[in-house]
Amino acid sequence: MKINLEQTKKVYFASDQHFGAPTPKESKVREEKFIRWLDEIKGDAQVLFLMGDLFDFWHEWNHVIPKGYVRVLGKLAELKDSGIELFMFVGNHDLWMKNYFEEEIGCKVYFDKQYFEINGKNFLLAHGDGLGPGDKGYKRMKKVFTNPLAQWAFKWLHPDIAMKIAIYASTKNKMISGEEDKAFLGEDKEFLIIYSKEKLKTEKIDYFVYGHRHLPMVLDLENGKAKYINLGDWISYFTYGEFGDEFELKTFEK
Repeated sequence: MKINLEQTKKVYFASDQHFGAPTPKESKVREEKFIRWLDEIKGDAQVLFLMGDLFDFWHEWNHVIPKGYVRVLGKLAELKDSGIELFMFVGNHDLWMKNYFEEEIGCKVYFDKQYFEINGKNFLLAHGDGLGPGDKGYKRMKKVFTNPLAQWAFKWLHPDIAMKIAIYASTKNKMISGEEDKAFLGEDKEFLIIYSKEKLKTEKIDYFVYGHRHLPMVLDLENGKAKYINLGDWISYFTYGEFGDEFELKTFEK
């Protein structure tokens, strides 16, 4: 998809809010901070990309969605109604999205990596889970989570029971919740960097933008040929990406 920015307008990126964790009460403090950020960018945002794991767990039944997050959802709807384009990537915590965000908010939802051209620059955008080498345990788990039969069986659980099981697993299992993503492993071991370098062998990409690793970083690849960007999170870092003429990784302090 091609995006041409209007004069003075910008594109914003944010990832890994994990709202709902570790408890609804503690999450609400972070939700309020995120809403303040949305209010701040509203004046010059043309596009907002939410890059995955907005929620620590999300599942849509035919007539039910998880309780909570009213102010976050309302603010996103407000931004969309004001003319800001919203794009959302599912992460490994909220990959059970269906049509709620598209129908109720007008937010385009992606389940896989996407290519965008923004002001003449080529972007590869993805949450980042399951890309590149390794991470075989998670890849096996994702096959289960995305299996139509498993999803069909889960949806027949009463939502109170299903949510209790899922929230427990999400907050307690480090492999699922991303608690292990706290240290930079080095360029030769970071699976998203390896994946990006492989892509550069056959594709012209200026910016690789990911979430998932919870580790805010901008790194030059192949002697400045491209940039690897991890957006960090809204748990420890409260970081976000901003693109106008160049990409900047910033921290929201308010």
